[in-house]
Amino acid sequence: MSKVVFTDENFNEEVLNSKIPVVIDFWAIWCGPCKLIAPIMDKLALEYERKVKIGKLDVDVNQQSAIKYGVRSIPTVLYFKDGEVKDMVIGAVHESVFRKKIEEILNN
Repeated sequence: MSKVVFTDENFNEEVLNSKIPVVIDFWAIWCGPCKLIAPIMDKLALEYERKVKIGKLDVDVNQQSAIKYGVRSIPTVLYFKDGEVKDMVIGAVHESVFRKKIEEILNN
């Protein structure tokens, strides 16, 4: 499967040094809205395989990354390109919102 599990330990390699854009779903096991968007992220990860790296980061286990990027509520989805945050979506939103942001990152 194309979805990546991001951690504090692999963040630099998998995100900041990635040659392709990265989409990170900051989540936690106890988060209801996170469970709502999980199937959407899975679908997008398969659809954009080799174009965008899409995955999850558990904020309970990987607090350093969440703190560094100011994640205060979950789900929060950050969009990275060239090692920098280019966009953000907070909350459980429709698939079309996530897809639009991915397309914007790919086309800019």
